[in-house]
Amino acid sequence: MNLVDLVLTVCTLADPTSCRTEHLYFESHGSLIQCMMLAPVEIAKWAENHPGLKIVRWKCVFPEKGGEI
Repeated sequence: MNLVDLVLTVCTLADPTSCRTEHLYFESHGSLIQCMMLAPVEIAKWAENHPGLKIVRWKCVFPEKGGEI
């Protein structure tokens, strides 16, 4: 199974300068373009469960080989 990493940069609503990176992994359907098309749905699901955070940036990448998931 090939995975794709949806990398989110999120900031707290209480302090917009307090930001961090979150990673969402899901099955790749072949390309990063496919990830870009599926990402808005995954982002909306994540945001619904994290109401105190605002997503300010996101990108799709393939996870590094040998990296932790």
